[in-house]
Amino acid sequence: QVQLVESGGGLVQAGGSLRLSCAASGRTFSMYAIGWFRQAPGKEREFVGAIRWSGGNPSYADSVKGRFTISRDNAKTTVFLQMNSLKPEDTAVYYCATGSSWEYWGQGTQVSVSL
Repeated sequence: QVQLVESGGGLVQAGGSLRLSCAASGRTFSMYAIGWFRQAPGKEREFVGAIRWSGGNPSYADSVKGRFTISRDNAKTTVFLQMNSLKPEDTAVYYCATGSSWEYWGQGTQVSVSL
């Protein structure tokens, strides 16, 4: 099986930055992508962005394009989400996921952005 663990969340003021990490262990399904999602209370789960384990250009939701950047380490075991110019509407629990149909998920990490 595959395990995903998110870290790096916290409380930050609007305009600040955070860097989230998604560490993978076990069978990582490297032919698939690793995706970032977020969910705020009372709202639907929202796609943030994704990158293929094997490389290529990341994709992003319009709401974060130009502010967030997805990258991975050279060992292809960790994917990062660099979040700049954070806004209060970015407040959510952030998850990473992988698999052929996003069937494997991490536990989530809370990101809170205050005015």
